[in-house]
Amino acid sequence: MKENIFPTIWSPSREADRQAWSPKPPSTPAVGDQYLIGVGKADITGPVVEINMMGYADPKQVGTGLRQRLYSRAFIIGDPDHPDDRFVYLVLDTQSGDTAVRYGIINALKELGPSYASYGHHNVAVTGTHSHAGPGGWLNYLLPQITSKGFDHQGYRSIVDGAVLSIRRAHESLQPGYLSVKGIRFSGPDVRASINRSLFAYLANPADERARYNASEEDDGSVDNTLTLLKFQRASDGKNIGVLTWFPVHGTSMLGNNTIISGDNKGVAAYLFEQKSRDDEISAEGFVAGFSQSNVGDTSPSVLGAWCEDGTGQMCSFENSTCSDGKSQSCHGRGPFFRVKDNGASSCFEIGKRQFEPARALYDTPGVLDPIRGKWVKSFHTFHNMSGFSFRLPNGSEARTCPAALGYSFAAGTSDGPGAFDFTQHDGNENTTSPVWRVVSHLLKEPTAEQRACHSPKPVLLDVGEMSTPYQWTPNVVDVQVFRVGQLFIIVSPGEASTMAGRRWRAAVHSASADMLQTENTAGAANQRSKPPPPVVVLGGPANSYTHYITTEEEYAIQRYEGASTLYGPHTLAAYINVTLNFLPYLAAGAVAPPSHKDGLFPPDNSNRSLSFIPGVVMDAPGLFKRFGDVRVDVDDVYSPGAHVRAVFVGANPRNNLRLEGTYAAVEKLEMVGGEEVWRTVRDDGDWSLVFGWRRVSEVLGTSEVEIVWETEAWAAPGVYRLRYYGDAKSLVGRVSEIGGVSRAFRLVG
Repeated sequence: MKENIFPTIWSPSREADRQAWSPKPPSTPAVGDQYLIGVGKADITGPVVEINMMGYADPKQVGTGLRQRLYSRAFIIGDPDHPDDRFVYLVLDTQSGDTAVRYGIINALKELGPSYASYGHHNVAVTGTHSHAGPGGWLNYLLPQITSKGFDHQGYRSIVDGAVLSIRRAHESLQPGYLSVKGIRFSGPDVRASINRSLFAYLANPADERARYNASEEDDGSVDNTLTLLKFQRASDGKNIGVLTWFPVHGTSMLGNNTIISGDNKGVAAYLFEQKSRDDEISAEGFVAGFSQSNVGDTSPSVLGAWCEDGTGQMCSFENSTCSDGKSQSCHGRGPFFRVKDNGASSCFEIGKRQFEPARALYDTPGVLDPIRGKWVKSFHTFHNMSGFSFRLPNGSEARTCPAALGYSFAAGTSDGPGAFDFTQHDGNENTTSPVWRVVSHLLKEPTAEQRACHSPKPVLLDVGEMSTPYQWTPNVVDVQVFRVGQLFIIVSPGEASTMAGRRWRAAVHSASADMLQTENTAGAANQRSKPPPPVVVLGGPANSYTHYITTEEEYAIQRYEGASTLYGPHTLAAYINVTLNFLPYLAAGAVAPPSHKDGLFPPDNSNRSLSFIPGVVMDAPGLFKRFGDVRVDVDDVYSPGAHVRAVFVGANPRNNLRLEGTYAAVEKLEMVGGEEVWRTVRDDGDWSLVFGWRRVSEVLGTSEVEIVWETEAWAAPGVYRLRYYGDAKSLVGRVSEIGGVSRAFRLVG
């Protein structure tokens, strides 16, 4: 008989489920232990134009505007009786966590005074949603900086400062409250939010192991279809101040040809949840919804599969994702609305909605979530050198990790973002006819025989872990971190764990934590309850430092993209599990965690030594006989809901002012207030439906124009509206001045 490992099942296509999960009246305080809880949110939107975007590693993908602002969402949980026992879980709308960003955040917290002294390396987790639709140039190591022309200090500061502000807001809101948690599984073609893009590699895992996760014909277990939600409920009135969720799906809904900044599908999910919570009776003002990533490695939001765009009408090859020419460039995944030519925006919104809906179903139903119990808020963090770590596997044999290296299939990319030249996935050979790579291979370090043997069967393409000129290309010293509150254990992963890798990691922690809970209960540390609650184990990341992928040894042997991108050799996953279990006893009741930097081991902070070839803004000019803010193309007089309202203004470079906590664009509605007509802002550039675009008209003259498009929603209220532009212009002598413009009024009719 199969192990019953699945939580509550939900499907909106079933009438019984729709009724059972329908919204209910305001919550009453949960039955569980009290904690200190706080949430906060702040703007981290970096430069939205002229900076290479992070994720697809395509130097041609350069930002041209903004669809949705990016945010840091902070969640703090503390023990009310022990002020130093607390942790911070950050969810950033970025591709990943990062070493330089984390250093910046922790150093800034130290400067905020004594009340922030309890925050440090040991209890601050910096996770990214893995969005591929944000600006790059802020990562610590050289390899991801190459396509962005180096390090962008402006974008880096926006992330660090916004993250710190979100922590401050969460810290200042700390109050007694309750926590409750539950997982919900959802599947089926109309609600599926991810598929396995490397099914060929996943099937290399043992059949009996895979069988444990087969739920049905429509849910073969090849991805985790479980979303886990943690609810934060204040004790004073029973209202909820936030939710934190974990669910694995790549942030690649916005395609590689997209140049408009957004939070991708998890940004949509958080936006929908926070918008919905403004209007209900169970959510407090300032409600924050964090949609954290999980074991995302081999998942894809392209739920219709990978198809060849070469005229054959065929799906990509199962083994290596190539098409009729034997190459990968025409193999592309298809989202639910792939036929809509909007660079993935429609599919992105749908995949975000498919995460929001089950999360909201859990949230709206009283009594479904399990209360967190146990007055233990614990954390550990260690910096661990993975460049040659020897350890013993569970079967007793010796294993060793290797200095970081990337294989040939890394350069092939995936169906979410194909690579270049003639590289293919599932290629165990050092084989390419590319003249570019022939030259590059002679310029970079040649791996030693020992390095090749260590990484086998991966053929080493880039021996990045052994390259440190002009500074390190990738991390060898990595973060390993776990948080605990009551029966909830949060693994903070620095890399993209594959579906099965994440399951093995969680299973190891689940087994050890179950023993810990039982021991504490027997010793009377759990208020002498007869039976402790079962542990709930989640995995969040990529966090703290980006270490690419983490696959199982079986998947590694297949050498598709994910295996080729597993940095430290075939035993990478086993090493992470080994270190985690060695430190897990420090999360037990009464234990004191060791310092993060044992033996003085720290990764480098390259933020002030990184190279940068990113040119700054020279100047802005309106052009002959024009003024900044002049309307070049105005709106029409009348629109119907669903129409696109568009205006073009004489503008200036948005990099002059990131307008953090502000906006570049707004929709204003004419309303009666106190017997007078006033214009009230009803949309800004944090709203998905309002798109801000920028285009350079003349490099020599410094002229540019701004396009604002309101994609009116079907539910938009009839009335009189106008579009407004906010900007800042830089003079030839470097002075930055505020500018702006406004369209004429138009009417939206139902």
